[in-house]
Amino acid sequence: MTFGMIAGFWAVSVLLVLTPGADWAYAISAGLRHRSLVPAISGLLAGYLAITVVVAAGAAALIAGTPGALPALTLAGAAYLGCLGISTMLNPPTPQAGSGTPDGSWLNQAGRGAMISGSNPKALLLFLALLPQFTDPGAGWPLTVQLLTLGCLHILMCALVYTGVGTGSRAVLRARPTAARIVTRCSGVVMTGISIGLLIEALR
Repeated sequence: MTFGMIAGFWAVSVLLVLTPGADWAYAISAGLRHRSLVPAISGLLAGYLAITVVVAAGAAALIAGTPGALPALTLAGAAYLGCLGISTMLNPPTPQAGSGTPDGSWLNQAGRGAMISGSNPKALLLFLALLPQFTDPGAGWPLTVQLLTLGCLHILMCALVYTGVGTGSRAVLRARPTAARIVTRCSGVVMTGISIGLLIEALR
């Protein structure tokens, strides 16, 4: 695995992470709801770490090749994301400048993040299709190590971008309660919309 291959994957990774989706929506919501972003961001990263390990272990190919496994995973992820999106729309936070709401334990926030990223079948297939393209079977590194390295590079980019998104939403919207509620409800709409799209795809 050459430096050029790593740089090429990094460029693709940046483009993917900068594309808004459910992770962005959750990071924005966490930035407005909680004093610390660490639990929510840690959960999102843990979900992607789990996918990376699964892909490196070769289990993703087994899941993709097992009839009914991927649709079941899609339905479960879509159902959870839909519930979270609806809850976010119906109960947006009302932040005040310089404060944060303590609702939800550290474990609860991290668990939500891990469910959002880890139960996304599109992310699983994306990692399965993308990571191997930037590996070199003839390199001195074992293939598993190469996959884990690329996956960790993607996770690092996720950490930087999601922290920036959550921190930015807090800095810009914390003193604007009405705007914050609107943005949070929009985040809920995004999560709900993604869940509906996943349900439609799974039921085809």
